[in-house]
Amino acid sequence: MGTVAIAELFLLAALWGGSFLWLRVAAPVLGPVWLIELRVVLASLVLLPLMVRFNLMAEMRRHWRDLLIIGSLNSALPFLLFAFSALSLSAGFTAILNATTPLFGTVIAALWLREKMTIASILGSMLGFIGVVVLVGWEPIPFTLNFGLAVLSGLLGALMYAIAAPYTKLRLSGVSSLVLTTGSQLGAALLLLPALPFTIPQQTPSAFVIFSVLALAILSTSFAYVLYYRLIQNVGASKALTIAYLVPPSALLWGAIVLQEPITLSMLIGCGLVLLGTAIANGGVVPSASSARS
Repeated sequence: MGTVAIAELFLLAALWGGSFLWLRVAAPVLGPVWLIELRVVLASLVLLPLMVRFNLMAEMRRHWRDLLIIGSLNSALPFLLFAFSALSLSAGFTAILNATTPLFGTVIAALWLREKMTIASILGSMLGFIGVVVLVGWEPIPFTLNFGLAVLSGLLGALMYAIAAPYTKLRLSGVSSLVLTTGSQLGAALLLLPALPFTIPQQTPSAFVIFSVLALAILSTSFAYVLYYRLIQNVGASKALTIAYLVPPSALLWGAIVLQEPITLSMLIGCGLVLLGTAIANGGVVPSASSARS
């Protein structure tokens, strides 16, 4: 991998790691529903001109039903679940929960796609589970109902990503990545629209909150996806997917530097076990980019 590609890989890790910071800043002010609706709408507005430029609108119309389903499974639901987690958990903690996606993916692939579970995949999944237990059980935070719900929400978000991956493989194989990204964001925006009148924010957003929303939508969603697909084209999918190992440390650093969130021993051990389990379960690479971002 060349110097430029390595620089792009670390830039992408910073962008996707930063998404957990932006969630942590904006979710308590805007609420999960309005924040995610703004995220997917703004991301769509950035991507739509590219769709027109490359004459891809007809392809999106042909697959609108499946894109609506993917918009639910891969954007609306997991984005909302991680935004809910961000109300109670630090950016780094949420990012580690998100990194369990490939472990769920291993189980989903075995149940849905009938892919055989090897000794390595079973061992990796067990290590990842132990990592989550360490992360939750050793945290110096009282195990309250809100804390438990936030952890469960993050794990459910990771499960949604894991379910979306085989559905995309089965139903949308061969569809342009730009169509998948734009269509799923538009689908998510439509699905969340009915909930907006019932979840109106009660606080006026500060300049930093507004910046966080823009950064989440434009930098961590639209630009990050363009950069990610560029990496796939230039260095191949396997090398590009190693981004998943860089995102949790990136999120931990973002939270520590910007919000002074503590990096605890349990977070480091739990993060290490989750990533090690992911590497073992998937032969050293991660099967989906979903584990890398939120």
